[in-house]
Amino acid sequence: MSQFDVANRLREVNPSGIRRISLQAEKVRNAIDLGMGEPDFSPPTHVLEAAKRALDEGKTRYTSTAGIPELLGALAEKAKKDYGLSYDPNTEILVTVGATQAVFLAMQALINPGDEVIIPDPCFVCYEPDIRIAGGTPISTPMLVKDKFALDEDAIASQITGKTSMILINSPNNPTGSVLSHADLSHLAKIANEHNLLVISDEVYEKITYDNARHYCVASFSPMRERTIVVGSFSKTYAMTGFRVGYVYGSERLISPMKLAHYFNVGCLDESSQYAALAALTGPQDFVKNMVAEFDRRRKLAYSRLNEIEGFRCSMPKGAFYLFPNIEDFGTTSEKFADHLVNNARVTTVPGSVFGKHGEGYLRISYATAYGQIEEALNRMEKVAKAFKKA
Repeated sequence: MSQFDVANRLREVNPSGIRRISLQAEKVRNAIDLGMGEPDFSPPTHVLEAAKRALDEGKTRYTSTAGIPELLGALAEKAKKDYGLSYDPNTEILVTVGATQAVFLAMQALINPGDEVIIPDPCFVCYEPDIRIAGGTPISTPMLVKDKFALDEDAIASQITGKTSMILINSPNNPTGSVLSHADLSHLAKIANEHNLLVISDEVYEKITYDNARHYCVASFSPMRERTIVVGSFSKTYAMTGFRVGYVYGSERLISPMKLAHYFNVGCLDESSQYAALAALTGPQDFVKNMVAEFDRRRKLAYSRLNEIEGFRCSMPKGAFYLFPNIEDFGTTSEKFADHLVNNARVTTVPGSVFGKHGEGYLRISYATAYGQIEEALNRMEKVAKAFKKA
């Protein structure tokens, strides 16, 4: 191996398709971004004030690897309130650099070379690369529109082999907006227990649900607490994407190796960001309720307008802030159509293919941007779609 060779573990890892199209859109004047999954809200005022106060008080030092005690304690209280679960803040909770690092750490700490990890398809773009970098093998299980993008328990069971060590789930789901039901998770828990599998449950959109949909934490299903890593984040719930604060819950045997990997990866998280997160958890929660209500208003607009445009077929999402419309009637790939929208409609979307092979034929459209921007973007898309169909 020469000193300029790429490490083998990265040879099957491609750059993020979301970043690629975002960089492309930056070159287009007055483009409207319906691609990035980032709330357009500013964090709550008391969160910003807490961050400023922390800086003024000199809270700019290293902290313990797991996180500041106050935040760990508040997270333990959250788990008790939201899930009915007790986690020891000293040994069973870890504060991470966003949920992205949390998933990465779980793979590094708990996956051995050759292990198979079952992931939903389509799924968040980081899952497959994280598994490959850890030396594991991702096994995708389809989430199809005919099943309302729910997990197929029979398909999962059929994919389990002697090498399967873990199942990764994400509810509410990015990119489809689907929410796993109580029955879905009950069946999944049964499979995990029967086959002695770990479960990583990415729940970063847990507070963003609509209509009668309800979020359930799979760790609350007996006896899943001991074999589940629950991943959460402040980014979506409190519009704190730039603060990069995530967290994980799990038994000590799962959190301990993750903490070790975390220490040699980043050491600890920014101190002032942790105090901002503490303020978010312990302060008023009206912000979350109001933000979700506005997302719901945007969801209804985007869903209605998209289904009025010939060529788009869209189901109503129950969580997160994404639509995942089918575009197969346009007779081209999702990547080519997304590029066409950027260059001709000046609207950024994400090709479904970046989320897995079952994402091909779809686009991910984020309604986390302003209502008026969504209206204008869909008007532009309608004009371009009509011209594309004629051509």
